[in-house]
Amino acid sequence: MKDYIKSMRNFFRINDVEMVSKVVLKSNLKDFIFIFIGVILASVGLKGFLFPNNFLDGGAMGVSLLLQILTGINLSILIILVNLPFILLGAKQISISFAVKSSLAIFVLAILVHFIQLPIITDDKLLIAVFGGFFLGAGIGFSIRGGAVIDGTEVLAISVSRKSSLTVGDFIAVFNVCLFVLAATVVSIETAMYSMLTYFSASKTVDFIINGIEEYIGVMIVSDDAEIIKSMIATKLERGVTVFRSDGGYGTKGNAMPDRKILFCVVTRLEVSRVLLEVGKIDRTAFVIQYPIKDTKGGMIKKRPLH
Repeated sequence: MKDYIKSMRNFFRINDVEMVSKVVLKSNLKDFIFIFIGVILASVGLKGFLFPNNFLDGGAMGVSLLLQILTGINLSILIILVNLPFILLGAKQISISFAVKSSLAIFVLAILVHFIQLPIITDDKLLIAVFGGFFLGAGIGFSIRGGAVIDGTEVLAISVSRKSSLTVGDFIAVFNVCLFVLAATVVSIETAMYSMLTYFSASKTVDFIINGIEEYIGVMIVSDDAEIIKSMIATKLERGVTVFRSDGGYGTKGNAMPDRKILFCVVTRLEVSRVLLEVGKIDRTAFVIQYPIKDTKGGMIKKRPLH
């Protein structure tokens, strides 16, 4: 009997190792596909739009482009040199895996920027700014989804935010304002203005790539009819629902209320109105809180659409 139990434990341990190995392999493969796509898109944005027309972007890539305009040093070399300190910082602040992936992405991007030759697609400055930012932002977004960066400014922003009162967004905004002011001073005001447009296009594209088309909303419901609402969400809306137990209070003196159940579910932005409608049918006085969620993994939300 003991030998049987031992053999079964070994069996499950081996299967667990194999399962973990498959999950890690699949995850790494997906990451490298995202990074590869990101590097190609970024190189198109740089060589097809920004670089031939002396346009800038924000962040470390903008610094590389500005230094290339001022010094004439090969852009591929500058991309590596400017991002190198951020990669080293990322290895210390985030992880070695992140640093390795980012180093590979930046190195491949530098090679592509050096060797690929693309025709000048348009001479229209507005189109250059918008589509240059779009391709570069798409490249940055796909690289981030692959667990790497090809623009290391956010790594520095994270480090600064941990040591000061500045948030990541605040630091990136201050960094880019300084960069664009410098560009206006040493290059031209027009270049700086178009560069702001490029940065805006790139940042919006990054958000779109990372967060996806759908925006997810977390809905928290406090009601005396929690059981009925829970059943409605699970059966009629075909959504998962989590139940929290809590005690409550209200008024200036915090009058005690009996223990109750709080419901929590996640739906897409387009489904919120139906959730509110169905909750209102059951309890018009229900207290409902909504807040945005970046993304979800697992569960029912990406498997069953509302009918």
